[in-house]
Amino acid sequence: MQEPSTPTHFPAPRTLVVMALFFEGGLGVVAVLLGAWWDCPPAAAVRFNSADAARGLAASLPMLALFFVCLRLPFRPLVELRRTVDSLLVPLFRHCQLAELAVISLLAGVGEEMLFRGVLQEAISRFYGAPMGPWIGLAAASILFGLVHAVSATYTVLAGLTGLYLGGIWMASGNLLVPIVAHAAYDFFVLTYLVRIRGRPAQTEGPGGPEELP
Repeated sequence: MQEPSTPTHFPAPRTLVVMALFFEGGLGVVAVLLGAWWDCPPAAAVRFNSADAARGLAASLPMLALFFVCLRLPFRPLVELRRTVDSLLVPLFRHCQLAELAVISLLAGVGEEMLFRGVLQEAISRFYGAPMGPWIGLAAASILFGLVHAVSATYTVLAGLTGLYLGGIWMASGNLLVPIVAHAAYDFFVLTYLVRIRGRPAQTEGPGGPEELP
């Protein structure tokens, strides 16, 4: 497979934050507008309390465990995905401070969960009704979530599975705060690990797994 081309210039950290604000914030605006149109406002599904925030943090742990497993498996599609991450995502965020990574992660958690779980999953569930509506909504929103993360076929599948998990914990908890916190925490810890730990020193990989440059 041909190696992904690496851009020679990446946006400054503050520019990345502004881009995230417009994109992820834009998803939140779309969620609010669609929610008002379909009578399922996502804000109504969020209840702020420390117990559910803690549940959200705990819910990020299985996703993080899967992330670290995927980092080590020598399965070729995962190796190719790691090469893409190392050549594109890591340089993109390399100069970001932890606070900037936290803001970007929080925006992603709020914007994407409001749209995909709070509105799309909920609206589709209501449309089909019981008993199958919730499961159809979960599946449909997860497929859409995977498709908008179509960096590669492998990442699309992984994102779709992540969507199933996040939608499932929302169904189980009844509070959109739980998947929002889980999503934001996962993004923050993954970005921090990739950029601040794995990305320094730079690494390359062969079919058998990670290999550090001499």
